[in-house]
Amino acid sequence: MKAKRTPIASAVALALMSAFTAAHAQDAAAPAAAASAPQPAQAASAPAATEKPAEAATPAKGAQNLEAVIVTGIRGSLQQSLNKKRNADSVVDVITSEDIGKMPDKNVADSLQRVPGVNISSAGAGEGGFDEADRVSLRGTNPSLTQTMINGHMVGSGDWFVLNQVGTVGRSVSYSLLPSELVDTVVINKSSRADLVEGGVAGTVDIQTRKPLDFKKQVTLEATVGAVYADLPEKTDPQLSAMFNWQNDAKTFGVLVQGFSEKRHLRRDGQEMLGYTQIAPNSTIAQSNPDLAGVWYPNAIGSALFEQERKRTGGLIDVQIKPTNDLTLDLSAFKSHMEATNFNRNFLVWPKNILNAGAGQAPLPGYVVQNNTLVSASFAPGAQAGIVDQIYRPGANADSTFYNLDGKLQVNDRFAVSGKLGTSKGKGETPKQAVYEADVKGTGASYTLHGLGSPADAALIGGDPSNYNAPGTGLDWVFGASPASTLDKENWGQLDGEYALDAGIFTTLKFGVRVAEHKRESNQTGQGPAAGAFDAANQPAWNGTTYPGDFGSGLGGGVFPRNPWQLDPAILEAWSDKYSNRDPVLRRNWAGEFSLKEKNSAAYVMSSFEGTGWGGNVGVRIVRTGERVLNNFAIKAGGVGEDCEVLHACSVPGAITTSAFGPFYQKEIANDYTDVLPSLNLRYDLSKDLVSRFGIAKTMARPDYSALGGSVSLDDLNHTGSGGNPNLEPIRSTNVDASLEWYFAPRSLLSAGLFYMDLTNYVGYGTTDAAFVNIKTGASEIYRVTSPLNSSGSVKGIELAYQQPVGAGFGFITNYTYADAKESGGGPLVGASKNTYNVSGYFENDSFNARVNYSFRSKFYNGLDRSTAQYQDDTDNVSASIGYKVSDNLTITLDGMNLNNPKLKYYANNPDQPTAFYVNGRQYYLSLRLKM
Repeated sequence: MKAKRTPIASAVALALMSAFTAAHAQDAAAPAAAASAPQPAQAASAPAATEKPAEAATPAKGAQNLEAVIVTGIRGSLQQSLNKKRNADSVVDVITSEDIGKMPDKNVADSLQRVPGVNISSAGAGEGGFDEADRVSLRGTNPSLTQTMINGHMVGSGDWFVLNQVGTVGRSVSYSLLPSELVDTVVINKSSRADLVEGGVAGTVDIQTRKPLDFKKQVTLEATVGAVYADLPEKTDPQLSAMFNWQNDAKTFGVLVQGFSEKRHLRRDGQEMLGYTQIAPNSTIAQSNPDLAGVWYPNAIGSALFEQERKRTGGLIDVQIKPTNDLTLDLSAFKSHMEATNFNRNFLVWPKNILNAGAGQAPLPGYVVQNNTLVSASFAPGAQAGIVDQIYRPGANADSTFYNLDGKLQVNDRFAVSGKLGTSKGKGETPKQAVYEADVKGTGASYTLHGLGSPADAALIGGDPSNYNAPGTGLDWVFGASPASTLDKENWGQLDGEYALDAGIFTTLKFGVRVAEHKRESNQTGQGPAAGAFDAANQPAWNGTTYPGDFGSGLGGGVFPRNPWQLDPAILEAWSDKYSNRDPVLRRNWAGEFSLKEKNSAAYVMSSFEGTGWGGNVGVRIVRTGERVLNNFAIKAGGVGEDCEVLHACSVPGAITTSAFGPFYQKEIANDYTDVLPSLNLRYDLSKDLVSRFGIAKTMARPDYSALGGSVSLDDLNHTGSGGNPNLEPIRSTNVDASLEWYFAPRSLLSAGLFYMDLTNYVGYGTTDAAFVNIKTGASEIYRVTSPLNSSGSVKGIELAYQQPVGAGFGFITNYTYADAKESGGGPLVGASKNTYNVSGYFENDSFNARVNYSFRSKFYNGLDRSTAQYQDDTDNVSASIGYKVSDNLTITLDGMNLNNPKLKYYANNPDQPTAFYVNGRQYYLSLRLKM
């Protein structure tokens, strides 16, 4: 590889050369003189003598900008955080929690959303929106461009939803596995430094847990006993957590044990459209109705009911040893497991099957076209007009584990070394899907879209959605990955050194190396109907139940089926076990599997510098990545060699011919690359109360695992799919930050910041038409497949923050972020909201505290869903918390989440094409917290 020299790299090289020269001159000085010379304040507080490293040791004075979102002890903590911020030289926001479980939210991501420049989403990819924050992103970028770590270590993550196990999902971490009880501090690094692990183009979130020797008392016991009530499912469930910490008298040995068990029920009412299709201009319908040529129409309009029981259990064990004043060792182990059994039902009016892209049945006169969309249409009885999905996923689960060893040795007054060893594994698993897909025939159909104003009107004319035994209803197919699983694992080690300088402006010199090996694999069996499944006598029994009587009441208007029939999940599971073909050889879906291995190595050097009223750091990180992706490629029809006939015997050496999904051949694709990542951060005090900052850096992130994996996931109902691209280049960016902060009064701040990201090799998505075997028909058919591709883009924006106490225990914190994010062709970037703002008001005295939080996020591009663009519309959220201190040992709290019952709205190419409406209800948490 030939590295291109840039102005950033040249400036960094010059600064580092000065630091090395200073270090060399210092080492040449007489030892006696060095011993007798007074040490500067910077050296005395250098990372070599402190705890809680970012990647190695804690940065020197001024190395972090601690802009805190205070969650408890508001007034005292706020002033401390602002003092640290004033002396910082890189942009870092911090969320702190003084006591276990005192975060105002039940998930780390819920609190992160109130930091300037942070967005959250309630889904990993294809599962739609829920009531709990799940992914975090910074400054108008995809969540995959924000790296999440725990105590400076990587963390493997899994997803419970089957489509995230077999479809497109990124490198981002699922925060639903990370309860707030674990947290001591969350550090959000917005500007890059050479000592930060690469991978966060937009920034890095580091979740720091509590350490045994940090406690003031020898024995500490904390416990929370509570319950959560969810108003939509009308269920109450227990919430338990506890922490025990012990340290010896000498504070040289400590043990922390923490556990949690949190159960809750979810219900989501919704209407889903499952994408849009165009009427082909040369089709028979377009020829007889020219105004319909090229017009979009909804694939299906469904009454979607989702219910789930989640149980999150796990804990953390941390052992800290300090055998001497100069040596500290820390061994930690963590596990979080989520049981996520879920039952998904959808009763669908099926325009795609009726219109068939223009080759089917034309709508009756009176249809309406608006904004190139067929927004209203009726159809006479003829083609099958409805279809029903009943999908039960017992035992769906996800977990995350890690084992970490950290050590630090203070070699002498000036030099310290530290090291990390660790392994982390995440897994998402769906042991089985019990699926019953039913036809609804012999009816007409009609629908009318209302844009985003309300759900659509949809009906099967002459049908009875509430009757499972209605004429024309019967088994259509059994589909889905069953079982499916995804494994995510990383092993790593790193060694760092830090030297405290005493020469000129340079105060410390840091350097280090890191090596890691990452593995990601996805496996699935594509089930189908077994013998006897279609026999009328073998159909699952129906006990007469329908959707809940209040289904859809929170969605607003729209005349659509509110009481469709549903099967009992236990009956459905028993039927599915008997009449689903899950043969692990014949039904293995090789097209949906891939395996990826990454070997990464990095080395860095960074120097901090300090002067009168100014400071900063400068460094460079060099990263080498080696990717090996093993993919299974479908053998194309009508060719020879690798392109031999897809439906007949294959002559490709080593070809896989045992699967009903067609023959495949395996191929490993290698991709190796090197990145040079310089960074520079500056802080300058314009006056006693006015601080300016500037930062510039190159950053990188590797493409999503599923984007690199060439696996293909197909939807036979809509003839769409998604696939990977193993030849993707890493995303690279040049980031620039500039900010101004005014500390105009005690515990008060008014700040403004500008940011810019110039993205190259940004991963966008495009669609292509390709032939695949339709397992239902046995024929090779055309599917529209979404695949990732490299593009470019930019993000520019502004962050504003204002916080101030107003007296008598009251105060407020507010912020606003504007992000203009575009691909080079003018299209939107995934995950980019143009406007985000948060307002928090608080009150606190010795016995009572209260908080009210409001968050708003404007519309953003969510990617492609069933090969159709999908946007999420504006959304807002209200939460509140009340706490009463009964005694020094006992506190009662009441928290409310989603108090405005947010209505989540999604649309396709324009707002006249809605794709989904969801409501999840409100949640109330009552807790007793004991501390001894």
